[in-house]
Amino acid sequence: MARPRLRETGLAVGELPPGPWNAITDVAGVRVGHTTLIAGEGPLEPGRGPVRTGVTVILPHGGNLFREKVPAAVHTINGFGKPVGFEQVRELGTIESPIALTNTLNVGLVADALVEHAIRENPDIGIRTSTVNVIVAETNDGYLNDLQGRHVRAEHVWAAIATASEGPVEEGAVGAGTGTTCYGWKGGIGTASRVVPPEVGGFTVGVLVQANFGRPEDLTVCGVPVGRFLLPPPQDTGANCGSVVVVLATDAPLFSRQLHRLAVRGGAGLARTGTLHGHGSGDFVLAFSTAQRIPHEPGEPVATRAVLADEEKALEALFRAVVESVEEAVLNALFRAETMVGRDGHVRYALPIEPVVALVRAASSPSALGRTRQAG
Repeated sequence: MARPRLRETGLAVGELPPGPWNAITDVAGVRVGHTTLIAGEGPLEPGRGPVRTGVTVILPHGGNLFREKVPAAVHTINGFGKPVGFEQVRELGTIESPIALTNTLNVGLVADALVEHAIRENPDIGIRTSTVNVIVAETNDGYLNDLQGRHVRAEHVWAAIATASEGPVEEGAVGAGTGTTCYGWKGGIGTASRVVPPEVGGFTVGVLVQANFGRPEDLTVCGVPVGRFLLPPPQDTGANCGSVVVVLATDAPLFSRQLHRLAVRGGAGLARTGTLHGHGSGDFVLAFSTAQRIPHEPGEPVATRAVLADEEKALEALFRAVVESVEEAVLNALFRAETMVGRDGHVRYALPIEPVVALVRAASSPSALGRTRQAG
């Protein structure tokens, strides 16, 4: 039986309502696909296994992304990472390929697969038109996975693209989250969404995270520091334990500068789960809007597009939507992920949901709140 998401336990974060799927795919047209690779057990044999890894792709729309780009922005919270393609996003403010998430040493092979995919769709790339800027981000899953094996191949990337779909998104130890760790527990892929009020546009914000970060002692759930009371069995968790990649989508008509402002708020959402963004943690937020498609070959020298005015109420609602979605996406990754045994018998245990829920409810009880007021 599948483990529940956060809301399925009766807990929730924030005040804005989620979309129908409470997922990044609540932003119309966005699709997500995974390829999960699990094979072998026992001692590590570099290049052979055991394998606990995968790839996750996010498609901003179902068309040809090279021909019809979307506005985008990147925010680096802590730059200890090896992403591909982010610098051109910063410079030009657009995305023109599927977004792929994988493990650290697989970045090159996954990028190559995305280039091949783009060339197949656009045979003139690099000949009669410009080259393509592919997007790959990563976290290190080497505690469970044979990292040196670089087991994610081109066919796995293409399969994730081909099977990417709208609707519910599989979470936990799947795709790029197969071998990840979050706050010392089994991490993975998580997603969530929020809808802002109609009076400020009724826009949707959706988030997907590759959660591979955080110290066990820092874990915070719904504002309660559960990591002070509930720790995983003794194991090597690392000083700051990995990285996190946040992919943020919205149907609000934003351009790159505004999207960057949303991306910055992703850090606040992560912080609400307890992280301090440690020295060795590669923490990145990639944001895009589906409201506009930017043609590869503009028909006119001057383009006119409708964008959201820099109006305080609308922007602050979007900022809140980002923070709440990111926080809940991380918690969904933790709640959905199951215990996994990897190389050399290394284990990442699933977060025990019942004790977590009990701690949060106890801390939220009237008597506990009364004690807090008296202490203040």
